[in-house]
Amino acid sequence: MSKLKLNYNHTIYACFIGYIVQAINVNFAPLLFLYFQKDFDLSINHIAIITASNFIIQLLVDLVSIRFVDRIGYRASAILAHILAALGLAGLAFFPFWLPDPFVGIMLAVALYAMGGGLLEVLISPIVEACPSERKEGAMSLSHSFYCWGFAGVVLLSSLFFKLFGIENWRILAVLWAILPLLNIILFARVPIAKLVNDGEKELGLRKLLTNSRFLLLAAIMVLSGACEQAAGQWASAYAESVLQMPKVAGDLAGPLLFAIMMGLTRVYYGRNSEKLRLENAIPLSAVLCVISYLIISLTNNAILGFIGLALCGVSVSIFWPGTLSTASKHLPGGGTALFAFLALAGDLGCAGGSAIVGIVSEAVGDNLQFGLLVSTICPVLLLVVFAFFRRASKKTAPSI
Repeated sequence: MSKLKLNYNHTIYACFIGYIVQAINVNFAPLLFLYFQKDFDLSINHIAIITASNFIIQLLVDLVSIRFVDRIGYRASAILAHILAALGLAGLAFFPFWLPDPFVGIMLAVALYAMGGGLLEVLISPIVEACPSERKEGAMSLSHSFYCWGFAGVVLLSSLFFKLFGIENWRILAVLWAILPLLNIILFARVPIAKLVNDGEKELGLRKLLTNSRFLLLAAIMVLSGACEQAAGQWASAYAESVLQMPKVAGDLAGPLLFAIMMGLTRVYYGRNSEKLRLENAIPLSAVLCVISYLIISLTNNAILGFIGLALCGVSVSIFWPGTLSTASKHLPGGGTALFAFLALAGDLGCAGGSAIVGIVSEAVGDNLQFGLLVSTICPVLLLVVFAFFRRASKKTAPSI
């Protein structure tokens, strides 16, 4: 029997799975935080450190990857990312029991899969962008939808596992989740991977990239994109429970899942119809819809309207991140890995900042979550303004430099 010949479609499939792995990295452990507090006698501060460490390590990897990804290549980097993710997820089931301090064991596992997640965040988008295709914007949006499906799958399948077998058997599930990145290693080891900057094409240096006005505006858009997405996404569960008065379990599922599913569906729709929808129009229209959705969320206590607001928010933020990456690749074709790494770093900063703004403002006014979300409306407003400046700068400058 002849060996299966793999093509660039299989490369795209491997990238889809890579985004699912990233969703597992980010969203599995938080489902266990309450159990960890009881079983390992952890404090709220311990949980906060775990969450912050995941974010900080991914940011550091975003930054460091600029120096080594091009040297060792995309294939080796992708395989390394999946090895780290598998070790971290499986390690979550063993390290806390092997080491004298369970907290140190959890932190070690988190550090491993956070490094893998940071690498995946830098790698997947340029690998997708480099694949020969006439619908690069659609492929980018479709690939990013798999993070949404991964998030929904992690929450639903993990909840089902805990219901059927008990949360006390979470270690088995951690090992099962670790199998997926191991399987994807086999795919990444064999699929074709194209160069992002072709032979003979001039690559931008770091200094030229970092002083380019369009890059700086795109980086600002990525910060605001992350803020728009996570200001609502990270607080969707708390919003459903505290504002819409949903029972805790229902709120934990309904709020985040509705947001993620609508975001995923919109990315799929754009991915399939990208040739009919222009990004330069889709992004500002999405920013306007995002403003409307935040106003609905922050100004109503009605459950139906609140969930409509969350759904609209998921729709509106869906195009920001992949759309900005596609726009950057189009206008800065020589940016290479550094372009995607810096934009990922900017997006991560926005994700952390957007979520933090809601929490800080809400606490400052007596734990009023809706007021924190209302203040966050400034993020899509600023995105609309910055994107207008970017369009103006792009008209004055040639698309490539």
